[in-house]
Amino acid sequence: MKKIKVSWMVLVVMILASCSSSSVDNGMKGDKPPQVSIKIGSHIYATTLGSYCWSNKGKGECVDTAGPEKSLKGKAPIKVKPGEVISFVMDYEPKPNQFHLLQFHIKENLTRTISNNSFSAPEEKGVYYYGYSTGWMDEKDEHLSHGDATYYFVIEVE
Repeated sequence: MKKIKVSWMVLVVMILASCSSSSVDNGMKGDKPPQVSIKIGSHIYATTLGSYCWSNKGKGECVDTAGPEKSLKGKAPIKVKPGEVISFVMDYEPKPNQFHLLQFHIKENLTRTISNNSFSAPEEKGVYYYGYSTGWMDEKDEHLSHGDATYYFVIEVE
């Protein structure tokens, strides 16, 4: 039996394509994922939408982008204090039911823990890039995605 390698993105496209013939309303709104902001102290900052797959009223679309460092090239980092709390803000329903945070710093990638839609900035000074990945998985079928999106931002710990 021959093994076939299928990438994650191809699987998502196949899932969305299989949903595209259905006119069932899955509760998702808009042609693209919602905007996500980050809150640091009393200030709100926009993130940059990265790669995503989105399904709405029987139509699906997947967009692939460069990673955070290339997508945010030339964008000034948000200045933060060591250990400062950074919260994610999304004015959208339904909320995603899956999320992950990757931190990129000097060729090192780390998964960061998110608690109550927040995480703490690193203690060490430097520039850190982040990819905040969200997913709207079906409540009844764990293998069915209604959408996913990654949001990028960059901070500088001073």
